[in-house]
Amino acid sequence: MATVHYESYTEARTHLKKLLDAAEEGRVATVRRDSVMTALVDVERLRRFLASTVPSDAQVVPEADSWSVFIPGLPVSADGASFDEAIAEMVDALREYAQDWQERLLAAPNHRDNWGLVQLISLSDDEQLRCWLVGAAR
Repeated sequence: MATVHYESYTEARTHLKKLLDAAEEGRVATVRRDSVMTALVDVERLRRFLASTVPSDAQVVPEADSWSVFIPGLPVSADGASFDEAIAEMVDALREYAQDWQERLLAAPNHRDNWGLVQLISLSDDEQLRCWLVGAAR
């Protein structure tokens, strides 16, 4: 079986197991509802893809007795007494940004293109986000 596609929500609901099985296997799995087609993707597969295609571009700067982390173009930054503390604070700041994006920023012209970043943040655990920030593979 190759692509799994259903032309309606009702049809997809009837065949939900086949749809989910296809998504878990990495096959194309889609549902049409009115004029919009939606794809189902296994979460870990999507998270890995986003981590490899959405660069963190995090800048970590040592200061007098602390470290600062920021991502150019994002209203997110963090500070810490050590490198690890600054990165941990940045993970928290990213989670807050993702929450704000979901609640009110998703339609803002200067934030709406951050969809992939928000998905990556939301689908990652803290260690995965840490690795993404510092450029370590995981």
